[in-house]
Amino acid sequence: MTDGPFAANASQPTYTVANGETVTAWIVSDLLETSFPGTAAPAEDRVNYRFINGFVDVGDLPCRKAFQQTMIGRDIAPETGFTVSHLNLPGSNRRVEFTGFWHVPTHVQRWLKGTFRSDAARQAHFRLCTCGGVRIWVGGVEQVRFEPFIRNVESSRDITLDLAAGDNEVLLLCEDLAERDIIWFFELEVVDAVPLTVVLPVPLDREETKRLAALVRDVRPAREVFSGAALELVFGAAPASDLPVHIAVKSHGHERASLAEVDTILKAGQSTLTIPETTGISDGYHGVKITMGSGAGTVTRVIDAAFMHDIAPEASNADINGRKKAALSFSARFGAWRIGRALAMVATGSDDIETIGGIVDATLHSIDRREDCSDFVMIPLLWLVRAYGDRLPAKMRARIDASILGYRYWVDEPGNDVMWFWSENHVLCFHTSQLLAGEYLPDAVFAASGRTGREQAALAADRLERWFDSVEAHGLAEWNSAAYYPVDFIGLLAIEHWAGPELAARARHQIDLIFEMIALHTLGGVPSGSQGRAYDKELRAGPLTELAPFAQVAFGQGWLNNGVASLPMFCCGDYLPPAHLAALSQLETGRMVEARYAQGLEPGKLVLFKNEAAQLSTVVDHKTGRKGHQQHVMDIKLAGHPMARLWVNHPGEDDPWGTQRPSYWAGSGILPRVAQHRDLAMLIFDTQNHRNDWTHAYLGRDGLDEVLVEGNWLITRSGRGFAALYATNGLQPITSGATANREIRSPGRRAGWVGIIGCGDVAEFARFQEKILATQISFDAESRLLSVTPPGGAELTLTWDGAFTIGGQAMAFDHDQPQPEITFDSADPASGGAAQPFYS
Repeated sequence: MTDGPFAANASQPTYTVANGETVTAWIVSDLLETSFPGTAAPAEDRVNYRFINGFVDVGDLPCRKAFQQTMIGRDIAPETGFTVSHLNLPGSNRRVEFTGFWHVPTHVQRWLKGTFRSDAARQAHFRLCTCGGVRIWVGGVEQVRFEPFIRNVESSRDITLDLAAGDNEVLLLCEDLAERDIIWFFELEVVDAVPLTVVLPVPLDREETKRLAALVRDVRPAREVFSGAALELVFGAAPASDLPVHIAVKSHGHERASLAEVDTILKAGQSTLTIPETTGISDGYHGVKITMGSGAGTVTRVIDAAFMHDIAPEASNADINGRKKAALSFSARFGAWRIGRALAMVATGSDDIETIGGIVDATLHSIDRREDCSDFVMIPLLWLVRAYGDRLPAKMRARIDASILGYRYWVDEPGNDVMWFWSENHVLCFHTSQLLAGEYLPDAVFAASGRTGREQAALAADRLERWFDSVEAHGLAEWNSAAYYPVDFIGLLAIEHWAGPELAARARHQIDLIFEMIALHTLGGVPSGSQGRAYDKELRAGPLTELAPFAQVAFGQGWLNNGVASLPMFCCGDYLPPAHLAALSQLETGRMVEARYAQGLEPGKLVLFKNEAAQLSTVVDHKTGRKGHQQHVMDIKLAGHPMARLWVNHPGEDDPWGTQRPSYWAGSGILPRVAQHRDLAMLIFDTQNHRNDWTHAYLGRDGLDEVLVEGNWLITRSGRGFAALYATNGLQPITSGATANREIRSPGRRAGWVGIIGCGDVAEFARFQEKILATQISFDAESRLLSVTPPGGAELTLTWDGAFTIGGQAMAFDHDQPQPEITFDSADPASGGAAQPFYS
């Protein structure tokens, strides 16, 4: 969609939309939200305890069935006088998107309007895609009604609009039922040889809207992390006149806390904006909503920024029990407004009943509404009341008991909520909640099920046995996930502490295994590596994840933050990770470690190589050529800086700040073929017919001391850690826009990438560069064969079909157990030359 010729009326900017492009210039209404719970009923129990990454067999919930029955085909009067929220202007996203998260079932709507200009009466042809439902009126007459209303499933249909000669007022309604996370958008693609002219009926001229579009499209934070500094924004353009700007910073945590609200001015000719009021806000990877302009000329953009009070790891107690005590005190003082903080406060003897009571009230509100993710807070609430109930006011304890008895603990109990019962972590947390609640109130009757607490506990124990049977046999589908390991800990730590001996022992074994995997994939205090499910915040701000404090407490290096989903339970309980794991987390100089193991059904086959200052991690042979979800397939972490990180992926969406699954950075649109041996990884991409016909690398630039581009090679250093990336189709560093200096693209649907790590001093970095530049690499796009020959080493080959060889010898991945197989110091000459790393 491009700027069109000047309109006759200069106040009406015009855009030309050619065949294959999408209409993204619209005037957008305020969000309309209406509760839509449907009728309470049991849901179909499809949980078979076989957890597959990226797939959950849910079926339609009662609220969705009621929504489809009620909404499809109903009479709707066109809303022409709606309150304008903002302009949607052409940018990086082909879609017009309203994706978000609602904790309870909610009918959501947006009205949009624009003008389609035609030189003569004609039929204009489009392809309409949506998650939700769309209706379109032209000149007040309804012409399109497309209402699939299938949750988070994209549907498409070819449509025709009858346009009169001249200006045609187009009104569009986009709506859906929000069930927790909702992918909500429409995409109107022109499939017509005749370009479409779109006019925005707003009191702005063409140049003003062009500048606004550039401002919101290209804005980015000035650095990857703001340490003791105010947020600074960089714009890709400067306004011609002073522009009002509103900044709202919100936490990405479940509490969605508002951290800063600021009205300011972007001065004429100014392309950077500093927000002093953000200095000293709480550590975290936060959402930043930027609203620019006023009235009908308002545009918005949501980006993210990381804040840390200190990028240096905190000094920690040499004794793990001392670290537990310190972390519990930190959580009590600085934790997020969640029940884990109240648990920490009561456990440390706080008498701040106002704060404790406020957190408990918010928690009970979530539980009583049966909000999605309320199972995550039910467990620490039960820990609080069972361990420290005598320290709570009697009235508060009575309210807690009432909420526990009124909750819905599984799909077989009637409900009209959108609580997510089906995924690996939620299954665990619901069953654990049911067990702890039933044991706490054994003789009381639970309202939703009609069972006594004793009956609830017995049923939960049976269900937990099935959950453990699955994960003990297959491992965790959400491997290494910095987002979901802390959620797994919610259930597992509670079982280990409160359940009977058999279940407690099984939980303890699983916790030991998770801590082993964390130790293996932690470098410089930052848990990282390939992940089964990742979001941008887990990748771009590793020390700020909820998992990072677990590494700090368990292994003695890293950072504490306000994450309290499960850390206070770890610190309150008696469980201690195996003592030898600390040495895996922090390798001594000259040491190396490798690990191979499998996790989940359709398993993630994981390979790790780590030295003292660099770490390379991949998942190999994982669903090659299929649409990705949130799998982070290749990861490089360097120890010199907490943000020193690189990875390669195929973007799953258009918008660098998007939130789809997969997104621009987290996950892959089409999953590659991957192989790794020691310190070298090979990736083959075939993006097929995906509209993003390129792949790219993320560069944690602020954490890197040296960055060199030599031909197809990117070579970097952070402290004593080295990394190199090679792209067979060449490198295109992005130097402007939202990803400036952080993204390096490589064109082409078929491409090979190579990732290599090393470590040492300055002289060793020079030798590393020499070896890298002497490496021979070839890629045959037609046969999809990638070949790498290190200097003085054997040739490595990888095919799209999965054949991986070294020196002509087939290298099969045969480590199919969840328990990591660990090898130390393969570089030792005694291990044999063929087993040695290539560059370390």
